[in-house]
Amino acid sequence: MRARLRRGYGLAVLVLVGALSMVALYAHNASEREQRLAEGSFVAEAERLADAVRQRLLQYELSIRGGVALHSAAADMPTTRQWRGYVEGLDIARQLPGMVGLGYVAYVDPRGLAELQLRRRAQGEGLFSVTPRGAREHYGAIVYFEPETLGSRATIGYDQLSDPVRRAAMEAARDTGQVRLSAPVTLRPMVADGEPGVLMFGPVYRTARFPETPVARENALMGWVFAPFRSEEFIDRSGVGAGAQTAFRVVDVTDGGDAPVLQTRNFDADPSGRVLHSLTQTVYGRTWRYDFQHIGPLTSGGMRELQTTLVTGVLASLLLFAVVLTLARTQSRAEFLARRLSDSYRRSEQRFRNAMRYSAIGMVLLDRNGAIVETNPAMAQIAGLEQAAMTGTRLSDYFVDAQDQVTRTQEMQALREGVHRSTRRLRRCDGDIRQVHLASTLVLGEADSEVTRLVQVDDVTERLRAEAQVHALNRTLESRVEQRTRELTQANHELESFAYIVSHDLRAPLRSIDGFGRILAERYGDAIDAQGQDYLARVRNAAARMDALIDALLKMSRISRGEFKRSPLDLSRLAEEVVAELRHAEPARQVEIVVAPGLTAEGDTALVRNLLQNLLGNAWKFTADTAEARIEFGRGADGAFFVRDNGAGFNADYAGKLFRPFQRLHREDEYKGHGVGLASVKRIVERHGGTILAEGAPGQGATFRFTLARKPEPSRP
Repeated sequence: MRARLRRGYGLAVLVLVGALSMVALYAHNASEREQRLAEGSFVAEAERLADAVRQRLLQYELSIRGGVALHSAAADMPTTRQWRGYVEGLDIARQLPGMVGLGYVAYVDPRGLAELQLRRRAQGEGLFSVTPRGAREHYGAIVYFEPETLGSRATIGYDQLSDPVRRAAMEAARDTGQVRLSAPVTLRPMVADGEPGVLMFGPVYRTARFPETPVARENALMGWVFAPFRSEEFIDRSGVGAGAQTAFRVVDVTDGGDAPVLQTRNFDADPSGRVLHSLTQTVYGRTWRYDFQHIGPLTSGGMRELQTTLVTGVLASLLLFAVVLTLARTQSRAEFLARRLSDSYRRSEQRFRNAMRYSAIGMVLLDRNGAIVETNPAMAQIAGLEQAAMTGTRLSDYFVDAQDQVTRTQEMQALREGVHRSTRRLRRCDGDIRQVHLASTLVLGEADSEVTRLVQVDDVTERLRAEAQVHALNRTLESRVEQRTRELTQANHELESFAYIVSHDLRAPLRSIDGFGRILAERYGDAIDAQGQDYLARVRNAAARMDALIDALLKMSRISRGEFKRSPLDLSRLAEEVVAELRHAEPARQVEIVVAPGLTAEGDTALVRNLLQNLLGNAWKFTADTAEARIEFGRGADGAFFVRDNGAGFNADYAGKLFRPFQRLHREDEYKGHGVGLASVKRIVERHGGTILAEGAPGQGATFRFTLARKPEPSRP
C-alpha cells in the first residue's frame, strides 16, 4: 500500500510539473507583450490629463486678463458695482469650478492708502482698514473680491504683501508683466475654513504700454487682479476626466521641495503606492511635477484573455494532480488534523487553568444566570471563603451596592462591545467591606457550554486608602508652606525695621561725633597741638568711614529685598554708560576699555547696572598703578559674560573670600573701598539665577565671569 502511494505521488507530481511548465512559459511571453502595451496606454492617458489641467488653468488666466482689461479701460479704479457685474458675467460657479472668486489688490504706499480710504468712504463703502496692522513701505490690500460671501467680506483690506509666499508671486507678476501662480498656501481669509490651494495674479499698470525696466514697472504698477482656487474642487468639478483606475497628484517643486498642489481622492489608494509615470511642466512661473499611479494591476484587454488561458491551464494541471492525490491524502490528513486539534485544545485548556490558579487577581467563571461555576484561590482569599463554598452562589450576592436596571443595561451593552469595567464594594464573610475593581468579558464557546462570562476581581482597598493618605499629606504640606510664607514675610518686616534702625538710630551718634569734632577743630584748633589735631582728624575719619559702611550695608540689604523687574537689557549700552561715568570722574587717566557690541540679557535694570558699576569700577580702581591699563567686557564661548583687567590681580588661593562682606585682599591704604562691592555683585547674580567666578594672579590682572539666567519659558500643555 505504501509503495503504491509513493508511485502515485511521483506520477502526479511529474504530470503537474510538465503541464505547469508549459503554461508558465506561454504566460511569461504573453504577459510581457501585454504589459508593454498597457504601460504605453497609461503614459498617453497621463499626458492627456496634464494637458487638461493646463487648459483649465488657461480659462482662469483669461478671466484674470479680463479683469486687468477692465481696470486698464477705466479712467479711475472701477466701482464695486462694476466689478461685481464683471464677476457675475463670468458665472464662476458653473464655468470656472474650483475658483473661489475674483478680486483686485491695490498697490499703494501709506499716502496712497490714505487716499484710497477717503475715496471708498466718499463712495459710501464705509471704513476701509488694512490687516495685519502695522506701518509698511507698500501695501497690497484687497479692495474687491466677488462673489460676496462671508469669507469674501473678511478678505477686504487684507494685505497680501504681508505673506511671503503671496508676495513672491505678486512680485514675479509685476516684474514679468505676465500672469503668475503662487506656491501652495492656505486660502485664508478667502475661505473661512482655510482650505489649501494656490493664487493666480495678473499685474495692472497705469500705462497701456508695457514698462521696459523693473523700476518703471514698479512705478507704473497699480495693483493685481487675482483669483484663488481650491485644490480639492479643482479636481472634483473641473472636468479633467481621470478614470477610476487612474490617480495623479501635482506637486510644486520650484523651491526644491515637494509642496502638494492638486491630488485625486484615490491617490495612494493602491497598497504598493508606486508612481508609474512622472512629467514636469512650467506653469505660470512655477514648476509642477505630475505623478501618476494606476489603481490595481496595470492590464490591457489581451491580458484578461491571457489570464483566462493561464487559469484554464493551471486548473487542468491541478485537476490531473488532484485526481491521483486526493484518495491518498484524505485519510492521512484527516488523522493528522484530528491529533493536532486535540493537542492544541488540551494545551489551551491547561494554560487557562494555570492562569486562573496562579493569578494574583481574583477570577470567576459565571453561567448564564450569573452563578459561579469556578473560582481561583485569589478570589477565595478576597471573599474570605473556600473555593468549593463559592461554587453555585451568585456573584452579585457578595456586593453591598446593588445595581439598578439602567446600570445592568449599560453593563450588558459594554459586554457586547468588549469589556465592562466598574468599581464596587464587596462584603467578606467576616463582614469587612472591600473596594474591588471588576473587569467582565464574554467567553465565546460552544452553544451548550455552561460558562458564558469571565470576571476579574482586583482588591484595590489598600491602594485607595494610600491615595487618601497622600491627599491628606498634600493638604498638610500646603498649610505648612503657608505658615513658612507668613514667617518669611514677618522676617522680612523685621529686617526692614532693622535697616531703619541702622539708617537712623546708628547714624545719629556718628553725626554728633563728626559735628562736635568739626566744631572743636574750627573753634579750638589753635589751642590744640599737632598731635591733638592728628587725633581729632582720625576721629572724624573713623566716623565718616563708619557712616560709609552703614551706607554699604543698607545698599547690600536692599539688593535682596527690593522689587525685581525682569526686562530685556542691552548690556553693551549699560557698560558704555558706566565707563563714561568713570572717565568723567577721572579724566586724566588713560585706560583702554573694550566693550563688545550686541551683548544682551534679561534682568532687573537697576541691579544689573549696580553689578557693572562694581565690576568695572573695581577694574578701574585696581589698574590705577598699571602703565598700559586695559579693561575688557565681553562674552565667552560658553555664553558667560566676563570683565577682565591687567591690574593688580589677587592670589587665587583666597578667591573664595572676595565675595564675603568686608573681606579685602589688599590694604586700605593701597586701594580705597568698603569690602562690600563684590558681595553685592554675588547677591545680584544669584538673584538672577546665575553664577559668578573669579580668576587672577598677583600683578597679572583679574577676570570675573558671571551668568544671568533667562526668564523660564511658559510650560506648554
